[in-house]
Amino acid sequence: MKQFDAKKILNIALAGHAGCGKTSVAESILYLSKVNERLGKVADGNTTLDFDVEEIKRQSSIMTAVAPIEWKNSKINLIDTPGLFDFAGGVAEGIRAADTALIVVSGKDGINVGTEKAVEAATKAGLTKVFFVNGLCDESARFYRVFESLKATFGPSVCPVVVPYIVDGQANTYVNLFDYKAYEYSTDGTVKQTSLPDMGNRLEGLREAIKEAVAETSEELLDKFIMGEEFTPEEIILGVSQGVKDGTICPVFCGDAHNTFAIDQLLNSLIWLAPKAADKSEEIGVDLDGEPVEVAVNANAATAAIVFKTVSDPFIGRLSYVKVISGKLSPETPVINMRTGTQERIGKVLSVCGKKQTEVDYISAGDIGAIPKLAATKTGDTLCSPLRKVVLDGIEYPSSSYTMAIYPKTKGDEDKVAQGLAKLVDEDPTIKFETNHETHEMLISGIGEQHVDVVISRLKTKYNVDAVLQKQKIAYRETIRKKVSAQGRYKKQSGGHGQFGDVWIEFEPCDSEGLEFAERVVGGSVPKNFFPAVEKGLRDAIKKGVLAGYPTVGIRATLYDGSYHPVDSSEMSFKTAASLAYKNGIPNANPVLLEPIGSLKVKVPDANMGDIMGEVNKRRGRVLGMTPAENGTQIVEAEVPMAEMSDFSTYVRQATQGRGSFEMAFARYEDAPANIAQKIIEQAKADNDE
Repeated sequence: MKQFDAKKILNIALAGHAGCGKTSVAESILYLSKVNERLGKVADGNTTLDFDVEEIKRQSSIMTAVAPIEWKNSKINLIDTPGLFDFAGGVAEGIRAADTALIVVSGKDGINVGTEKAVEAATKAGLTKVFFVNGLCDESARFYRVFESLKATFGPSVCPVVVPYIVDGQANTYVNLFDYKAYEYSTDGTVKQTSLPDMGNRLEGLREAIKEAVAETSEELLDKFIMGEEFTPEEIILGVSQGVKDGTICPVFCGDAHNTFAIDQLLNSLIWLAPKAADKSEEIGVDLDGEPVEVAVNANAATAAIVFKTVSDPFIGRLSYVKVISGKLSPETPVINMRTGTQERIGKVLSVCGKKQTEVDYISAGDIGAIPKLAATKTGDTLCSPLRKVVLDGIEYPSSSYTMAIYPKTKGDEDKVAQGLAKLVDEDPTIKFETNHETHEMLISGIGEQHVDVVISRLKTKYNVDAVLQKQKIAYRETIRKKVSAQGRYKKQSGGHGQFGDVWIEFEPCDSEGLEFAERVVGGSVPKNFFPAVEKGLRDAIKKGVLAGYPTVGIRATLYDGSYHPVDSSEMSFKTAASLAYKNGIPNANPVLLEPIGSLKVKVPDANMGDIMGEVNKRRGRVLGMTPAENGTQIVEAEVPMAEMSDFSTYVRQATQGRGSFEMAFARYEDAPANIAQKIIEQAKADNDE
């Protein structure tokens, strides 16, 4: 494909609810623009943009993919994003690289949560929004019902452009409301202009919707609309064009991606309606002093580009997808990674269409491409010229709140699992991976169950590592509630040098993360040089509590008496004596089990607030309060035992149909209720017996 100026480039992300047909719309566009000779189908596993093994298996997009096309002497970079909530990280990446969001809506199912989330993400990012109602060849599709719900949900800015003429449940004819022409489509791919069908009052109602949307674009046109004056055709076309570009109008198109019906009208309209990269892609970055810097879309300026996606493949290696905001990226371009401060060497630059890569001379301002083998560069990094150092906004990912422990199927493969996960984390920053040194478990966090399940599958397919998931262990603690004194006496005689250590230690509760050690020995009953050994013995001993073997915290130990032998006493004997004093004294000090309590913030629609509060109570939590948030949502704040939260992510998803989200952070330890503590102690004993 030839190089295009930013004035002729459109960067369009396809977004929407899972199953609405985003990938199918992209396939239709690729087919009509002659990029592909055949029309790929998701069900057949042969689409250009769902090329990953997991995507083919699941028949659904799980990561963002890019494909450029040429149409009417312009270049459109299609960015296909996942619709499943578990892969919302891909939506964040696609939105970051786009200037327009093409939000696909099912003509059968209408507005879903995914539609609302796509509109919200596009609005937050300042993108132009365009709706495409898909699947109208399905007899159960109801375009006009969907259109009315779009207007009711997103306001009068929703403006019809292409609408169907439906006969006996079939939508083969589509009317363009701008040029008032009708086009008839056949399944053999032919399109012919036909006479405008008689749509009765409906056509007048749709024209009124256009006028209403145009009136929102300026005070002058609003006055004209209120006074009942007619708009001229020029005012309508200019009003819609300007309104779409500045976000005050959201045009609605429709068709059927499986048969390519009306996809050509969508493309023709996008060319003049959607903003070009030259108009929309400029950004405000920050310089080394933190001052704002305007980065204009100019191919002749100093280079600045954002890395919006990374692919780490065992065969093709590492691939960094970039959107160039300013200047050009080529093998001759010196660039600095602003996160690491080091210069990156560009070997070659690529144009990417699905998994197909084509080497190009350069990637110009406003355009999208990829760079292979940038070892230190991560998603969200800024690459820029050393002559103008600037940092562009990174990517804001959704939080990963579903955590599981991950174990290799084959003992000893822990390193292989860790190495494979490190590469997957590199590709998908919404995956979090850490090792809990206390429970000796590797923990993996994702957006939801399906997300984590895909990680396990990809470990197998990409890195040939088998792993299984288990519920993570909870890091409990133990402490004491009573002051006691105990003796620890260690005497061993086995001929020659013996071992002798004798200590009296007072144990009492205190406010500390572990052990506070003190001494008040008088008369040298325990020599000072053995004090460190006593402390060391106690610090080793508190690593295992007397109830269930969990670390003991909040304990003060004061050495106040003892005895020694001038020959047989040693550091080892006093260390052992101290641990014996611990074992003798702690069971009498009213030991209790502590459980970790998390600070929880759940953001949910108003209607679900009661459900969430009830669920928090059911999980032994305490609701602390509610705060109103934007768009009819509430933030419920609570404190909940972390042991009760393993499947809370799934509950919130189901209860709110995906609208809710939550964050949780460790707050403190509290006494576990007696019945809960008993179960934990019994389980710990059973595990030890095994």
